[in-house]
Amino acid sequence: MTRVRPVLGWDIGGVNTKAVRVRLRNGAGPELESASVPYEIQHDLAALADTLRLIAQRLGAAEGWAHAVTMTAELSQAFRTKREGVGAVLDGVLAAFPSDLVRVFTVDGRFVDPDEARAFPLAVGASNWVATATVAARLAPDAILIDIGTTSTDLIPIVAGRVAARGRTDPARLSTGELVYTGAVRTPVEAIVREVPLWDGRASVSAEAFATSGDAHVWLGTLAPDDYTAPTSDRRPVSREASGERLARVVCGDRDMLDEAAIDAIARAVVEAQMEQVVNGIRLVRGAFPTLRTAVVTGLGEFIAAEAARRSGLDVVSLTSHWGSVARVAPAAAVGWLLAEQLADTR
Repeated sequence: MTRVRPVLGWDIGGVNTKAVRVRLRNGAGPELESASVPYEIQHDLAALADTLRLIAQRLGAAEGWAHAVTMTAELSQAFRTKREGVGAVLDGVLAAFPSDLVRVFTVDGRFVDPDEARAFPLAVGASNWVATATVAARLAPDAILIDIGTTSTDLIPIVAGRVAARGRTDPARLSTGELVYTGAVRTPVEAIVREVPLWDGRASVSAEAFATSGDAHVWLGTLAPDDYTAPTSDRRPVSREASGERLARVVCGDRDMLDEAAIDAIARAVVEAQMEQVVNGIRLVRGAFPTLRTAVVTGLGEFIAAEAARRSGLDVVSLTSHWGSVARVAPAAAVGWLLAEQLADTR
């Protein structure tokens, strides 16, 4: 079978950087292999190029490969503006792969060169959801894509095989319900709930970033400790025991004061409230697109997405069942796939 040159699809975030190697094959689906590294760009911007090279090496990249880039790192507090952030990310990519073809994905579904990306930063910042939805439309041409990562949730309407999102920037998507800022790992508990059950009553939660959504999911067993791909609130290891200690601090307590049942009640309250946040976002999207009856679910938080979809009365299509574990980094896979197809068409 004829092969085209490999493409690395990149989803460069503020705390995690993901890549997928895409090889197209005639008469068969693409070969997909992923790699990711937890990397907080805010704390070490200078390490971006080395981080990209490290990931590329893990995927066997060689000089002459193509790179399809999407990013959310421009929102990092390392930068004063998204324009500055887009420019810094592109600097890192070009420093890492100076002789390779680099194309940047836009919110209107095009690939542009780095110079055009710099000139129109709002067109390329946070465009990763468009890539995922474009490919997901091939599985379900009328659906809502629900992609839950470590930090946030994308709820993207797909109508007649086309991305039908009303918002194009993060602020606009927040206002339409197409972006819900809750994720499987990094969301602070106090951003999800204002109070939780405690003993025979309820208690207000502290606003001290003592615990995150990831701690609640690890405690309940819905998230594996190895999938907690972010620093913990106290910088201690990830384990069920340590997550319980962090959850106890949500009500300014500790494990000497709170038994297993008390921690369990706190964790379940956090998870249930987070689920309602996603369900409410689905409700807003379906209000604009009431005929949609299917959800394509993906991301590290696919388990949250699937349950929220079922509670909303939607049929569930799992991207993992089609892509395997690569679905956890769906935007990187999708953007690489789309560029590989474009390059194959222009050979």
